[in-house]
Amino acid sequence: MLLEVHGVNKFYSKQVHALRDVSLSLPEGSIGLLGPNGAGKSTLLKILLGLLPPTDGSVQVLGFDATTRALDLRQRVGYMPEQECYVAGLDAVETCTYAGELCGMPTKDARERAHAVLAFVGLEDKRYMKVQTYSTGQKQRVKLAQALVHDPELLLLDEPTNGLDPAGRDEMLTLIRQLPERRSCSIMLSSHLLPDVEAVCDSAILLNEGQVMYSGLIAQMRGEQRDTYEVRVKQGAQELVQVLEQAGCEASLHDGALWVHLPPGAQTDLIFARAIEHEIQVRHLTPLKQSLESAFLRLLEQAQEAQ
Repeated sequence: MLLEVHGVNKFYSKQVHALRDVSLSLPEGSIGLLGPNGAGKSTLLKILLGLLPPTDGSVQVLGFDATTRALDLRQRVGYMPEQECYVAGLDAVETCTYAGELCGMPTKDARERAHAVLAFVGLEDKRYMKVQTYSTGQKQRVKLAQALVHDPELLLLDEPTNGLDPAGRDEMLTLIRQLPERRSCSIMLSSHLLPDVEAVCDSAILLNEGQVMYSGLIAQMRGEQRDTYEVRVKQGAQELVQVLEQAGCEASLHDGALWVHLPPGAQTDLIFARAIEHEIQVRHLTPLKQSLESAFLRLLEQAQEAQ
């Protein structure tokens, strides 16, 4: 397993309980770390890196105990922090070389890898410029490059698209999507931008007030709503809503599509029959799948109702 976390609690004080009995067991892959502000995401990342000890519980990452073998672990994990992390006066090659040396690489090897990863992130022609002169997007790319320089088995990314314009965001996500195949590494992406996670990750961890609300495949998190369908028609959508409501369905319009919840025992034949009766052409009918955002909000609402 990539991560094995059992019964982890983290207290910063008697009043601040950042993580509450967190247990996770996840295989290799691309994992999203989700949660509202103050959910405990940054605390969990620091514990996985061995930078912060848990108050109690056990943590293993890549088979290493994150408390007793933190240095060995960090030689195999790359970290792209949310905040700027460059040393003033260094160019991109020097920055990435230094990061490699900190992970135990010989200077020559670290410098060779620095050139390679800077080419990968698209900064080959700017690698000798001082990092402080870079734009926000270029600084984000340097942060990704320094996290990759030692060829990590796991890459922890904290808000990697922070501050980027739409074009820069798409370019960064494209780079990240390539990593599992091109660099043979797993990814944990922490972000408040749910489309970023949905675009890159297969699995997700949802934290709320320090507790794990969900851990597993994003496809299962979204799920399918039983007896609820998305229907698209050529024309007459509003008329079909009224017709289906008269037939005992719950129907509503969402961005041009009908969301139809069938009454108990009914089948999709009901939708087609009512549409044919009123000469409405059905072009699309499929079980309704929630977006990641909808599933995220639903789980948070369930957590609040349970309190």
